[in-house]
Amino acid sequence: MKTRAKPVWRLVLSFIALRSCAAFYLPGLAPVSFCEEGTSGDECQSTIQLFVNRLDSVESVLPYEYDVFDFCQDAEEKRPSENLGQVLFGERIETSPYKFNFNKNLTCEKVCTRTYDISAKDDKKKLDFLKSGMQLNYQHHWIIDNMPVTWCYNVEDNQKYCNPGFPIGCLVTPDGHPKDACVINSAFNKKNMYYLFNHVDIMITYHSGATEGWKGARLVGATLEPKSIKHEDENKLTCDGPPMEIPNEFTSNTKVTYSYSVKFVENNSIKWASRWDYILVSMPHTNIQWFSIMNSLVIVLFLSGMVAMIMLRTLHKDIARYNQVDQVPSGNASLSYEEAQEESGWKQVHGDVFRPPRKGMLLSVFLGQGTQIFIMTFTTLFLACLGFLSPANRGALMTCAVVLWVLLGTPAGYVSARLYKTFGGEKWKTNVLLTALLCPGIVFADFFLMNLILWVEGSSAAIPFGTLVAILALWFGISMPLTFIGAYFGFKKPSLEQPVRTNQIPRQIPEQSFFTKPIPGIIMGGILPFGCIFIQLFFILNSIWSHQMYYMFGFLFLVFIILLITCSEATILLCYFHLCAEDYHWWWRSFLTSGFTAVYLFIYAVHYFFSKLQIVGAASTILYFGYTMIMVLIFFLFTGTIGFFACFWFVNKIYSVVKVD
Repeated sequence: MKTRAKPVWRLVLSFIALRSCAAFYLPGLAPVSFCEEGTSGDECQSTIQLFVNRLDSVESVLPYEYDVFDFCQDAEEKRPSENLGQVLFGERIETSPYKFNFNKNLTCEKVCTRTYDISAKDDKKKLDFLKSGMQLNYQHHWIIDNMPVTWCYNVEDNQKYCNPGFPIGCLVTPDGHPKDACVINSAFNKKNMYYLFNHVDIMITYHSGATEGWKGARLVGATLEPKSIKHEDENKLTCDGPPMEIPNEFTSNTKVTYSYSVKFVENNSIKWASRWDYILVSMPHTNIQWFSIMNSLVIVLFLSGMVAMIMLRTLHKDIARYNQVDQVPSGNASLSYEEAQEESGWKQVHGDVFRPPRKGMLLSVFLGQGTQIFIMTFTTLFLACLGFLSPANRGALMTCAVVLWVLLGTPAGYVSARLYKTFGGEKWKTNVLLTALLCPGIVFADFFLMNLILWVEGSSAAIPFGTLVAILALWFGISMPLTFIGAYFGFKKPSLEQPVRTNQIPRQIPEQSFFTKPIPGIIMGGILPFGCIFIQLFFILNSIWSHQMYYMFGFLFLVFIILLITCSEATILLCYFHLCAEDYHWWWRSFLTSGFTAVYLFIYAVHYFFSKLQIVGAASTILYFGYTMIMVLIFFLFTGTIGFFACFWFVNKIYSVVKVD
């Protein structure tokens, strides 16, 4: 493989962003050693169990459990314990009948046979569901030793791509066009025919411990190649027959025999700690990630320059002139004062800039929830970047986020109560209840409706009733009391002290130009923050809806920091322009300016749905937009809170240095 020289800074950032995130695993995910059958000792085991996960598709949001498709089932089916994140993501891992001994190669082993009788309605229903799965390109997800069994194949420019799943089968359309995986074999050429992948060639790569002084071997790779083979004699399999064809019309009895071959290969150059690398490295677009980072940094530098110019030049000059009014001779005092007033309009509204906003209750509730989401997101991404939430620890990312959100009720209650008291609010009970119930209630109601649709459709992503009860218990039993505690301390604290007094009579706001009116300013405010994240957003949506593995938490953390800076600076800039136009209604505007980035997020999600996805069916469409609305609400609170506190700091800073009688 050819390598190109890179600048030192790029190598350093690459190390921080990528290698650190893939090199560590959560303590407790210890390696398992395997030995050949008959080897004595308890240090290793000889049997390798293959686990199966739920099946999903890029053409449907509805995942299904393995058993629904009438595949071969394990006689002693066992489900390993699943964490909260796995359950919420719809993972349903169970044992399979695919079991083999370490370092024992097998060829064309029978697993089971399924027979579909034309006279049985249940058989017709099962076969129709299987064909529907092939038509929608549903994918298997198999697991060996906590590693995905990947299907590796060549893509453009002869690059190798390893997919952590493989299709049930494929379809040749009535007009003769092979669909999806049918292009891999020229024998799949009959019109209106389904080809079932009923055979897999599995290759397991292991690292021997004999060269390093420990007993046994550790698995460092598992790949397979799906094949379609019609077994004429189920008692004497040869695995060299014609493809397993299932006609579109169920006109005769159909028999399907499932089989597999397994081969073990030793490779001591691959270490156990880096065994995920061949999957993650095959994921493309690292150069696109760097382009995204550079693009975002250019935006940040531009905004930083603008803010620096305002803070160091314009504001410094304005404040100096304003404060020098008292030092001029008495005969020219009024003239100097008027000149200073005309120079900049932001100082003229000093008596109204801290006037409490309308709907202060709702704003304080949003800011409390936004603070909770911000701390949760920052902590989760930081842990993920350190490698504690790597793909090897299934469901850990979602579990960490939910647990952190539950435990962060105290800062939410504190921020909401302190700001509400600053706004002069007195209905503290309503404030506390809304902080604990409003936004989480909207998310839970949306989530519950989506869960009802999944339950009606029989999808494995439907959350069990017991899990819903557990989520409610976490919400009402832990998060809400913590919110009450935070609100108690928030109300006990004095109101935030303002640098200038507020006049009794509100100042009249002059007529505004088009660009300083609220709606145009808010719409413009979300453009630059969205420009920093839209490339990273594409990969996140791919991981959610196209079932691609996401591991680039180093890049995501950098983009997260850039988003914080961009939201803050864009909001400060627009806030300054509005204050110069003598419009002192900045409380809500600062929140909505950066929060409007969420509207662009929704527009991009709509574009992604129609341009990138092939989702069909009303249920899948409703689920996509239902879950998208949850993402948009969380992102709205998150970005809005960043913009508000940045603007709050800016306004306090500039008015604290102005001398006012």
